Parts: sequence; structure tokens; C-alpha cells
Amino acid sequence: MRVHPEVAEALAVGRPVVALESTIIAHGLPRPDNLRVAREIEEAVRSHGAVPATIAVIGGEASVGLDDDALETLANADDVAKCGVRDLAPAVAAGAHGATTVAATSHLASLAGIRVFATSGLGGVHRGARDSFDESADLSTLARVGICVVCAGVKSILDIPATLERLETLNVTVLGYRTGTFPAFYLNDSGLPVSWRVETPAEAAAVLRERAALQVPGAVVVANPLPEDEQLDPMLHDRVIAGALAAAEEAGVRGKQVTPFVLDHLHRASEGATLAVNVRLVLRNAELAGRIAVALSAVTR
Repeated sequence: MRVHPEVAEALAVGRPVVALESTIIAHGLPRPDNLRVAREIEEAVRSHGAVPATIAVIGGEASVGLDDDALETLANADDVAKCGVRDLAPAVAAGAHGATTVAATSHLASLAGIRVFATSGLGGVHRGARDSFDESADLSTLARVGICVVCAGVKSILDIPATLERLETLNVTVLGYRTGTFPAFYLNDSGLPVSWRVETPAEAAAVLRERAALQVPGAVVVANPLPEDEQLDPMLHDRVIAGALAAAEEAGVRGKQVTPFVLDHLHRASEGATLAVNVRLVLRNAELAGRIAVALSAVTR
């Protein structure tokens, strides 16, 4: 595993660092927007006092922190594998490029000693999982890595109640950031309550500090909803989600191909509205993660 010199130096002296996943760059956004947004996400972290560490596999090397050449490679290459934790070793052994999911990013960030991670939304339990057993590996990974994940909840194409039940079973702490309800990615309110809320980055950092002191395993999810006036129009949301799930069923799409298929369908059916919301929320999450990382660094030096 290669840690970028800026990231390694920051970790060595206790400066705040925020991990960033790379699936959004290689698989989540169209070109050339993906490279522009990747740079904007890193800048959002920097603007709040932390060092960004985008994580990926580049040419068979697990990399924590990418320079601009590596970002361009990731954004423009046609052969970038989507890497969960189970895919990291084969991708490295094959000398491949790989974009890391929430699970793989969390795993590598934890190995590097990074304590805060920003993403758009978590994977979770898929609709119909009672029959398919389709559940994201993000959940089991978050049960064992001690990292703070700032996100906008889970993608609304998933079974959100079942996902929250699994997070509870796996002892993953869920905090609502200035909200008592869990966000639904494109929508700011799923209608489902969260047990705990925090109002400031310092309060989130205090939870992380006490969780570590008590040796409680697993992650802390900070659910950061979009403001109501920035969410996707709820009527448009319901219509395009239903259409996307029906299209996936008709096409026989299964397993890890469901999410990229559905997200692409949503982008086209909403005429880019879902993509714009995705960009807004990931930038907000990067900003909040930077502020939490700074607060955590201040209390743990």
C-alpha cells in the first residue's frame, strides 16, 4: 500500500485527514464531469482545514492519496475495476486500476490510520433481499472498522428500513447531523428516526473519541441530509425510482450491477437532476468531514 507523502506527513504529525472513495470518479459520474468534481471534492476538504486522501488502486498499487496524474488516470481509463474489499488483492495482483467502494475505502483508510471518511451514500440492503440475499458488503465492513463515515444516508433505491436494522444489529453507531431522521440520499428525510443526533462537528468528534476510549468496535455513520430546498423533487424522485427499478428487473440485472444500472437510468430519466443532487450532497459531506476531522484532531493530539 502506498500512502501519498502529504497524507503520510499529516498522519505522522496528527493533522486532520479525510479519506475519499473513488467509485464516484470512475463509475458514478460521466466524463469530463468526474475529474472536475473529484478535484472539487478534494478542495472542499482542504477548504475546511484537512488533507484529502482519495483512495484507489492505480496500476496494481493500493494508493491512499492520489496526485493529479493518478486522478486523471482514474477518471479517463476504460478498464477501471469496481473494488470491494474482496477485490483488492486480485486487482493488485493483476496490476489493474481499481475504484474503491465505501467498504474498500474504509478498509484501506483504517489500515493507513485515517479516522474520517466522506462519501455520497452507503450501500445497504437491497429491495427483495429476503429472496436474493443481496446486501452490500459496506455494512459488514463498517461493523469492524473504526472510522467515521459522513454520508447522506443510503441510496433511496435500497430498502432503508432493513438497512437501518442491519446497522443496529452490526453495532454501527448512526448519528443524525442536525436531524432526528435518517436522510434518503436524494431526499432529505426518509421518515425513519435515528437514535442520536449531533449539532456540531465537535459533538461528532466527541462521540468518536468516547467510542475509541470504550473500545467499541465498528464505524460511526454521520448522516448529513441535504437542505429541503436542495433535495430532488419528491414527485420526480418517486417516478424515476419506480421506473429505474422496473427497468433493472426487466433487464435481469442482478448483484453489484444493480446500483450502477439504476443510477444511470435515474440520470437519464431525470434529465441530469439526480446527478446534480449527487454532486451537491457529496460536496457537503466532504466539507462536514473536513470539519469533523479538524475537531477530532484538536481533541486527540
